[in-house]
Amino acid sequence: GCSFMAETLRTRQNMIKRLILLMRTSSDDGKCGVNLQRKRIKSYSMYPTEIVSPMKAELTDRGFKELTTPEEVDSVMKSQGTTLLFINSVCGCSAGTARPGVIMAVQNATKKPDNIVTSFAGYDIDAVKQARTYLVPYPPSSPAIALLKDGQVVHMIERHMIEGRPAQMIAQNLMQAFEQHC
Repeated sequence: GCSFMAETLRTRQNMIKRLILLMRTSSDDGKCGVNLQRKRIKSYSMYPTEIVSPMKAELTDRGFKELTTPEEVDSVMKSQGTTLLFINSVCGCSAGTARPGVIMAVQNATKKPDNIVTSFAGYDIDAVKQARTYLVPYPPSSPAIALLKDGQVVHMIERHMIEGRPAQMIAQNLMQAFEQHC
């Protein structure tokens, strides 16, 4: 017990030391080492590509535009019109009801958002972080489905509203929001 905890603490301390060293070093372009740190952290993700790719493809194959950088997020979110943003996730409620529900809504709606986009929580880390700045005052949630009009949230479905609900109910909820706001 105690030796395991001590080893875990030493490992964390070593990681912090490496991060501090990385922050202090200069990058090749002469800028502060923080830029170098961001580049390295940006490529870090919680999940392997082999797991995430099929879950992303489930949406992109049906017309969702993938947002993988903060710049892509800003470009779409600052545009006029309506945007459907789906914060994708590996969790069971995302696979079982959120992804099928959002796909159903987009495929069956008579009125549709101008932009239909997605970003993957735990994988597209910087993009999701930036996307969440547009979703304030809603707390971070994944999965999450937001409908924005001219950059403002007009309809939000958070994780706790997805859990335990069938895909058809989520699709119906979204289609009603599309009718009202698109």
